[in-house]
Amino acid sequence: MDEALLRSLAPSVLAVLVRRGADFAAAEDAVQDALLQAVRVWPTDPPRDAKGWLVTVAWHRFLDATRADAARRRREDLVDEEPAPGPAPAADDTLQLYFLCAHPSLTPAFAVALTLRAVGGLTTRQIAEAYLVPEATMAQRISRAKRTVSGVRFDRPGDVATVLRVLYLVFNEGYSGDVDLSAEAIRLTRQLAARVDHPEVAGLLALMLLHHARRAARTAPDGSLVPLAEQDRGRWDTALIAEGVWILQAALARDRLGEFQAQAAIAALHADAPTAEETDWVQIVEWYDELTRLTESPVVRLNRAVAVGEADGPRAGLAALAALDASSPSSSSRGYPLPRHTAVAAYLHERDGDLATAARLYAEAAHQAPNLAERDHLTRQAARLNARRCR
Repeated sequence: MDEALLRSLAPSVLAVLVRRGADFAAAEDAVQDALLQAVRVWPTDPPRDAKGWLVTVAWHRFLDATRADAARRRREDLVDEEPAPGPAPAADDTLQLYFLCAHPSLTPAFAVALTLRAVGGLTTRQIAEAYLVPEATMAQRISRAKRTVSGVRFDRPGDVATVLRVLYLVFNEGYSGDVDLSAEAIRLTRQLAARVDHPEVAGLLALMLLHHARRAARTAPDGSLVPLAEQDRGRWDTALIAEGVWILQAALARDRLGEFQAQAAIAALHADAPTAEETDWVQIVEWYDELTRLTESPVVRLNRAVAVGEADGPRAGLAALAALDASSPSSSSRGYPLPRHTAVAAYLHERDGDLATAARLYAEAAHQAPNLAERDHLTRQAARLNARRCR
């Protein structure tokens, strides 16, 4: 069973149903039914035209639901409009579907959640982790979004900012999560950059390319994570780095700074350093100051604390971390910890020489890790420090 093929085909199948006039929420349910049917049938009876098979099954599922719920005239119109059997069109509708899901009737937060679930293929848990909210909260948000667009014709594209946010979250999940979606996010962002002349679109593409350039060096042969400071920079993709820097410089020259350009500038400074020791941390802190001004994001301030710890010493980094804790009580009161907060505290305490506290915090961070590779890495860090303390 080729799950990657199913994942890649789902958005275009959904787009076909929406283009034929299907209600988005009902179309999404029909596509999910078709995917489940494919999982049951394809291992023993694989189709010659996978996309065409999914379109046919999903359309019939939609018609079945329509016959049960809609008025007779509308049912008959839909049946009459059914096209003749044949190969499905080869057009790539994925990016257009991203725009349609950013519907004006939805708030940006709801539009992003719906798109990540229906088009990006992420689970509710993965989306909840990206938004720093409990899974139950995100499930309610997605359900409300689907109810909002129930019966709405998806013929008015949403705004670019919402589409950028979705692409960014899809890339992040592909870059550091359980599902490899980063290459698909880059492909769609390239398409968007070719259509939309905007510095933030260019900034997001540059950011993705600069991060993706380090992908081969992020894991050891045994699959374990390799921290940025320990990566073999000879394995970084210099062509992607050069392209990302060129795109970023052109965007920054337009003097319309946005958060994706600022993040790309930080990534470019890391890429520009021949060794970890030669990283320009002072300038990185300055870019994080700009990014904090643009976003006021607690994740940005957490990353800034790490940069301050590198530029001015671990005590300064711990002070920045304490300031973040004091100004963001809501994250702890919700019972949903800021991702990697404990790991950052562990790292700064280790740099400051407090190995006992660092080992304890690394162990705590391992329990909070969002994926197995990160959990194993943090567990090894705790074991390493405990072994040093026992010598």
